[in-house]
Amino acid sequence: MERIRTTQLGEHVGQRIVLRGWLHNVRALGKINFILVRDGYGVAQAVAQDEEVLTTLRGARDESVIEVTGVVVAEAQAPGGFELHDISLRVISPVTETLPFPLHKPHVKTSLDVFLDHATVGWRHPRQRALLRLSAAMMAAFRDFLNREGFTEIQSPKLVASATESGANVFAVDYFGKRAFLAQSPQFYKQIMVGVFERVYEVGPVFRAEPHDTTRHLNEYISLDVEMGFIENHFTVMALLTRLLRYILQWLAEHNAAELELLGVQMPRAPETFPRIHFRDAQQLVFETHGEDCRGEPDLTPQHERWLGQWARETFDSDFVFVVGYPMAKRPFYTHPDPDDPRYSYSFDLLFRGVELVTGGQRLHRYDDYLAALTRARYPLEPFAYYLEAMKYGMPPHGGFAIGLERLVMQLCGLANVRQATLFPRDLHRLAP
Repeated sequence: MERIRTTQLGEHVGQRIVLRGWLHNVRALGKINFILVRDGYGVAQAVAQDEEVLTTLRGARDESVIEVTGVVVAEAQAPGGFELHDISLRVISPVTETLPFPLHKPHVKTSLDVFLDHATVGWRHPRQRALLRLSAAMMAAFRDFLNREGFTEIQSPKLVASATESGANVFAVDYFGKRAFLAQSPQFYKQIMVGVFERVYEVGPVFRAEPHDTTRHLNEYISLDVEMGFIENHFTVMALLTRLLRYILQWLAEHNAAELELLGVQMPRAPETFPRIHFRDAQQLVFETHGEDCRGEPDLTPQHERWLGQWARETFDSDFVFVVGYPMAKRPFYTHPDPDDPRYSYSFDLLFRGVELVTGGQRLHRYDDYLAALTRARYPLEPFAYYLEAMKYGMPPHGGFAIGLERLVMQLCGLANVRQATLFPRDLHRLAP
């Protein structure tokens, strides 16, 4: 008999089939014993009324790899509505040691640090696994939407000769005796490729050597990057981002209902047009509504972002809000200034439930403007020669954005820490597992 998945039992009612997976748990209820087997797709229940069957499992603890053969029977109270009767068992790979923490409980009952220490096992838990499935689905939806919009996927180098954002907060590495860096973002390369394809995107890791120890920062994360040419301004980019996020949410609702239900996800309010507020007005709003005078400061604090998220929800019934026009002093040198007030930029942050999720904007596209910007920033031109070459030989007005994948999962699922949404996170303290 060919092995089937736990989620395929309904297609084989009355048939004798084979399941293979992990021993999730055994529940003994008098003369009837329920054996829960988990594969990579779900959990199924097998019923053993003959205690002789259980002798096969003697000494095998939870997470032993087993094979269960039985007849599929419809049973409303069983996981998925079906179970196996008249079963036989075979242990393929026994586990004889106690797990670091139980995996058959509805929730993992341990601290985040202990979970991360044993994440190689912890990610097997159905709720934890559901987070990774949502992450995978987000990447699939991201790609599907952009492919439909005429974008081309690229993969840029992660070993680079110069820092993307600045000379600080980069991981330096030895590259055959030369100094190189782990890429902070694919920014330069995706801009260059606008000159090739007009519209490009990338899904890949980025590295930030920032000594943060917060609940929303990582030193390596997955960035969903987009860059597009022939735009009017940053509002063109914001409109695409809005449609993209609405598409991702709809994709999850259609393809990942089981994971959303298991995790108790409350889907966000995402109107057709996300509200927006200028940076200056955002600071004024914070002052007027909360009495905190941040006017003149070059950035918003996490608390300011939370207040703005609350304002957007109460005023516009939206869990998303754009803050536009950040000061040029807080934006990278390649950001396009506002022609009407060059102190401010054609850039934006998108806040999702009060947390910065996306940064983006319009870039400079004229060669002479880049030379002037690099001079103002006191950066040498030589490390940027390949980047400037693309601008020298004709680049259209363009812009883009980057979404932090793990932060999107965190905010969607209401997690307390971005590490809960990260497969083997890298932070100030972790290089393993």
